[in-house]
Amino acid sequence: MKIKCPTCKQKTEWNDNPYRPFCSERCKLIDLGAWASEEYKIENRLEDESGEESS
Repeated sequence: MKIKCPTCKQKTEWNDNPYRPFCSERCKLIDLGAWASEEYKIENRLEDESGEESS
């Protein structure tokens, strides 16, 4: 099955791909770096068990 790499948009194989869903280690590390530098963010705040929002 062919999938599109989320980083470079190149088509790559899903089966026997150690970097999936990425096409290569390079694209995997680019994505990791984007998370580490906070380019990607999850906007929802977490709520603790008492129902109060935490920051």
